[in-house]
Amino acid sequence: MLTEILTAERSTQSYERVARTATFHVQSHIQAVFPLFGPIREKEWAAGWNPEIIYSNHPEIEQQMVFKTSGKHTDEPEYLWIVSNYQPEKHRIEYTVSTANRVWFITVQCEAELQDTIVTVTYSYTGLNAAGNQRNKEMLEQVFADNLQDWKVAINHYLHTGRILE
Repeated sequence: MLTEILTAERSTQSYERVARTATFHVQSHIQAVFPLFGPIREKEWAAGWNPEIIYSNHPEIEQQMVFKTSGKHTDEPEYLWIVSNYQPEKHRIEYTVSTANRVWFITVQCEAELQDTIVTVTYSYTGLNAAGNQRNKEMLEQVFADNLQDWKVAINHYLHTGRILE
């Protein structure tokens, strides 16, 4: 569990980028696992996930799909999401997410391991001001509090039971 902190100075503002990666094992074939990381299919395993689609020509996922979700903080009422890199043949998806104070990238890479799947997830947050820099550090710690083992448990539970883990 490595957290990377990079800083760029522009005039009098300090912009920071923090990043972390976690890898976990899912007990199912990659063809069943990878689609679960799309914005629509994620609702099947992630409790509380409810994206509002703004633009898409596909019912589940496509490159440059735009949607929003409710923010988790009162100073961030909503998050704007874009599917910025979608390579299903490589089992890779990247989201660009933004608020007024910060921008972040979430990359999911799945790799087959016999009949199972190894999932690697990277969050890379960039602060657009001091408030964004601070929020990013807090969110990185919150998201990775369990090193994404909560994702592993929820996905494996869904794949074995067909239900969301409550």
